[in-house]
Amino acid sequence: MRYPSPHLVMLRTGFPHPPSRSRGFTLIEMIMVIVITGIIGSMVAVFLQAPVQQYMDVARRADMTDIADTALRRVARDLRLALPNSVRVSPDGLFIEFLPTGSASCVVGAPCLGGGRYRVEAASAGVSAGCGTLVTDALDFSAADTCFEVLGPMPAVAAGDQIVVYNLGIPGADAYAGSNRSAVAAAAAPTITIAPFLYPFDSPGQRFHVISTPVTYACAPAAGGVGGTLTRWQGYAIQAAQPVALPAGGTSALLAANVSNCNFAYDGFVVAQRTGLVTMRLGITEATSNGGSEAVTLYSATHVSNQP
Repeated sequence: MRYPSPHLVMLRTGFPHPPSRSRGFTLIEMIMVIVITGIIGSMVAVFLQAPVQQYMDVARRADMTDIADTALRRVARDLRLALPNSVRVSPDGLFIEFLPTGSASCVVGAPCLGGGRYRVEAASAGVSAGCGTLVTDALDFSAADTCFEVLGPMPAVAAGDQIVVYNLGIPGADAYAGSNRSAVAAAAAPTITIAPFLYPFDSPGQRFHVISTPVTYACAPAAGGVGGTLTRWQGYAIQAAQPVALPAGGTSALLAANVSNCNFAYDGFVVAQRTGLVTMRLGITEATSNGGSEAVTLYSATHVSNQP
């Protein structure tokens, strides 16, 4: 059987093109698909809202905890290098100050001795006519001395550093008051030259410490954490009275923001005045997506050596 040509079919039926079997969506069908998709999406969003909100809450808590933990670890690390009996806390517990051991010339991240041992008796007879003229120069505690020999490893020392001997933190042996510290004039192993000074007490262990400038951690908490800060001060001159405002010449660095509560406490008689204990509490508060707020508070305790 022969079939008519498509061209003949087109001419007989009057269609300009051959009939097609495909057809598109109508407007009603498209609207129905959109409505159904919206309903399904709304149902899925209801089930996903709680897990997503929980994830955001956990991430926020982790971030606040990390900020507080990092700040407390930084304070603890600095305190472990504090000069014995130099830690002091303001009456309101918002300021803690100490004298870190180590020269100002120390490189961050590199080993740096914070002190050493001095010679107390000259190995040879006679009195030194001047620094460096005797190889074995003892530190004199009967008259003002200008140099002494270091026994063992030579610590990093630079001009302008301070040499402290037997700091007890009491009148007559207080580095803040200047009664037992002298400025370094020069250092060439194994001798350290200092400004003429008479140290009041000899250390039982013949130990000395090298210090440069104090460090203060200052808390300024705020209700709800908005504007509250924990700041580190450094580079200012040693003062007899503890500062509660950034002294002239100092620099500050922000350690934590959104601080809602903060407190420092110090007990210098934990183990017969040989070991002190610094306790710290730091709270961080941040706003939540639902208009509320959430707080995280961490507590830390650090032992400091008080054996001069």
